[in-house]
Amino acid sequence: MTSEPHPGELLDRIQELSAAVDELPDAGARALAQEVVGAVIAMYGDGLRRIIEALERAGEAGAAILDELSEDGAVASLLLIHDLYPVGLEERVLEALETIRPYMESHGGNVELVGIDGGVARLALQGSCNGCAASRATLELAIKQALEEHAPDLVGLEVEGVGEPAVAGLELPMVRSAAPELPMVHSGVSEPPVVEEKPARWVPLDDAQGLVNGELRVLEVEGAMLLLANVEGTLLAYRDCCASCGGPLHDGELDGHMLRCASCEVEFDLPRAGRAAGGEPLQLTPVPLLASNAIRVAV
Repeated sequence: MTSEPHPGELLDRIQELSAAVDELPDAGARALAQEVVGAVIAMYGDGLRRIIEALERAGEAGAAILDELSEDGAVASLLLIHDLYPVGLEERVLEALETIRPYMESHGGNVELVGIDGGVARLALQGSCNGCAASRATLELAIKQALEEHAPDLVGLEVEGVGEPAVAGLELPMVRSAAPELPMVHSGVSEPPVVEEKPARWVPLDDAQGLVNGELRVLEVEGAMLLLANVEGTLLAYRDCCASCGGPLHDGELDGHMLRCASCEVEFDLPRAGRAAGGEPLQLTPVPLLASNAIRVAV
């Protein structure tokens, strides 16, 4: 028995078919196909609206069912398409930021919502992640992913305190997700150009479940060796390579929030983006990690 496809896979397939329809050489066939799609969407929208109205008439029991349905990613996407989602845009953006706050704090910083104007969310980076070398990756891999999952109806994203001059409609390399790419605009101080790397994608970590406080675990993900650490209830991920000697870190000792390399005994502060203790100019390579719904890393 074959397993059902993931909602993200279904959406990818829909986008592929939609692109194929747009490229049909026959204008009449293209218009007819688009009309059929529009009619199907309208029919499902009307059916969903009637279901929502029936649940609302059912009182508390109906509200509980609607809340449960809204937490399902596939159902939430359908409700958002038809403007039926019961939670407002700003509240969903705030929920998204809460899911990535531990990762931002692991870089010694934070992120706050400044406001939403015309469907564009304005965010501000705070602390040492403002302008740091990891800001770009943090934004592309964590902030955008979280917002696309919780608020796919956002029109765009503007981030204060991040390098590169603002360019209207700028689209950055995207982590593969179940939502269309969210355009991002940078504003704030400039920084040296960043060499483009291939877009990363989020990979679920089934083997990361059950990691207890103070425990280290090494996993191979997409050919890369990653070190996972549970630091006082917060999961953090790093490349399993010491920034000082190049040796593996998984044999090291985690004492509170400090990880000591077993080979060279240099200590690294994991919640502070893996910076070396004692002021040494060394830093581990952090890997974006999200723990909402399922544990995932971007590689």
